[in-house]
Parts: sequence; C-alpha cells; structure tokens
Amino acid sequence: MSESESAREPLEWRLRAIVGEENVLVDEPLSEHTTFEVGGPADLYVIPESFDEVRDVLLACDEAGVERFVLGRGSDLLVSDEGYRGVIVAVGEGLMGVSVDGTEITCQAGVDLREASEMACELGLSGLEFACGIPGSVGGACFMNAGAYDGCVADVLKCVRVLMPDGSQETIGVEGLDLGYRRSRVATDGLVVLSATFSLEKGDPEKIRAKMDDFTRRREEKQPLDMASAGSTFKRPEGHFAGKLVMDAGLMGYRVGGAEVSRKHAGFVVNTGGATSADVHAVIEHVQDEVERQFGVRLEPEVRFLG
Repeated sequence: MSESESAREPLEWRLRAIVGEENVLVDEPLSEHTTFEVGGPADLYVIPESFDEVRDVLLACDEAGVERFVLGRGSDLLVSDEGYRGVIVAVGEGLMGVSVDGTEITCQAGVDLREASEMACELGLSGLEFACGIPGSVGGACFMNAGAYDGCVADVLKCVRVLMPDGSQETIGVEGLDLGYRRSRVATDGLVVLSATFSLEKGDPEKIRAKMDDFTRRREEKQPLDMASAGSTFKRPEGHFAGKLVMDAGLMGYRVGGAEVSRKHAGFVVNTGGATSADVHAVIEHVQDEVERQFGVRLEPEVRFLG
C-alpha cells in the first residue's frame, strides 16, 4: 500500500459510514463524469444523497486535511489526465429532489437544468426556456449564473439554500448573491448550493414549447452538439465576441491530438474522439496566445481546470 493510499484509508471508511458503501467509489475515472469526456481518476468519488450528508462529507474531508471538490454535471470542467488527488463530492448524482408551489419550482442542486426547463414547460410555467439546452446542474447554474439566448439564472432565481464555509445552512435571496456575467457570490465565497427556488410565471405550454423548440433548432444549427465539449470555451470579452475573435484569428479547425477548435462554431473547443486533457489544454492556450497576439485581447476560459 502506498503512503497516499494509507493516508486516505481512514477517511474512506468514514465517508462510507456517512453515505453508504455503494456511494463511495475508488479511483473513479472522471472522464465518465464530464462533458469533455477526458480526465483521469479521482482518489475517492462520493455521492451524498441529503443536505446533511453533503455537510458531513465536506467536514470529514476538511478534518482529514484532504482536498475536495463539489461536482455537478461536469459541464464546465477540464480534469487533468492525472486525475484528482482528493475527494469528488458528486451532488450531481445524489441531490435530485424537486417540489412545486404555485409558480415556484425548487430543485435540489443535482437536478439537470434542462430537466428543470422541461418540467416548467409541462407545468405551464414560463421563464426557464433559455435553459432548455444548458447541460449543467441547477447548483452549477447558480454557481456561474448560467445563461443563453438573452436569459440567465439571475432573471428567474428567487433564492438558494446553501452550505456556508462553517457548515451551517442558510437561505440567501437572489439580491444577496452578487450575480453577474458568469459570476456569483456562490463562487467567490466558497458556498455550496444545496437547492434553488425559481420564481416563474404562468404561461401557455404550447407557446413555451415553441420557444424552447426554436432555441433547440438554433443550437443544433450553430453548435457542435455531436462532439464532446464543455460548451462555450471562453467568456465573452467586453466589447467583443469570443467566437468571432477566434474565427478572425484563423483558428477554426486548429487541432492538437484529438482536441480541435470547432469547424462549426469557433467558440467551442471539442473532443473529436480520443482527446486527452493535455490536448484540450494545449488548444485553449494556443487560442489565447494567438488571439492576444493578433488583437490584444486575452480570452478568459469559461472552463474550469481541475487536477
């Protein structure tokens, strides 16, 4: 047994006592849990199924001095080929509850944002149409104020239930979350989203569905949905569009190994098949360097790096 394996064994058994034997996986490949479909294994992959279990898992990691990372749907994440030396806390698989109260929908953090949009449509509730194609969790969407087609989470979010750094739970109204473009207090203050309540409006289900179908059609026409990616790779720089800068720099189709700047939409770096994390990282860095060299704009990744 290696020194690192020996050090993690007591934590492993404590985590199994918290979430159950079947909810602690060892050396779990993160390529199976990210939309880029790349990344090495996590030392431990833990699936909590309640708010208290999330709290207790995080507390156990902190007390053991072991790094931990809270994972939703892995839709904005690039994990290194070496993987993650720590504990992945997979709320995207365990916190799946949904409740409805009039025009408000409360979703636990692991609920797929697209599924929340579908549920709202079926209930005749309008406001989440923009989210019909965003492949992230509700928790992740609050973390980064996800948005598309002139809509974003901040427009419809009423409040979130969060785990504070000290382990306490609080409900914070939208006005207290400092939501901006791909920004939130959740991210800056190290909060963990447990659930979110969306305040919607009554609408005609057929009109809601028509709007969602239009967004889906536009996505299918413009985005490389047939290839693994993390969605838009770069944030929109002030006064510019990232995809246009990449295209104008002549980088569409630029490739390293199995990673490529999409030939369909220059704002996406895609896994054409068999890409490594290093391939994706190399493409991102080259695009950043070349766009800065040609236009004096340093693109900031929307993708987060782990490991």
